[in-house]
Amino acid sequence: MTDDTAPRSFPGSIDICFRKSFTFQGRAPRTELWYFVLFAVLVGIVVGVAVGVLTFAVGINVLWVRFLVDLVMLPASVSVQVRRLHDLDRSGWWWWLFLIPVVGAIILLVWNCSRGTEGPNRFGPPVVVYD
Repeated sequence: MTDDTAPRSFPGSIDICFRKSFTFQGRAPRTELWYFVLFAVLVGIVVGVAVGVLTFAVGINVLWVRFLVDLVMLPASVSVQVRRLHDLDRSGWWWWLFLIPVVGAIILLVWNCSRGTEGPNRFGPPVVVYD
């Protein structure tokens, strides 16, 4: 089973996103992106609660842990977003839209919820997703 025909289950998507952390070529289906977003939110909640408890209740300052977790997640987050834009036949440079307050985030949200292009596009063949 190759990356392009892997089932996009929750653990499978997380695995692919981390293995392709520095791969900005190819395409990523909606499920791959949204499962990774869910994973990032869950990790953020767990780490945030743990850091909060250790910082305020115990008095140990471990805010650097949050920084390290974010640093580890950043390459995978950017690469899956770029590959998702490729699935929509858009350049990965559109990722920079997030810098435009509100409007950029809304545009990226709409695009991320949109169906990818049918068949091959300039970024390669579609990723075959099966259950």
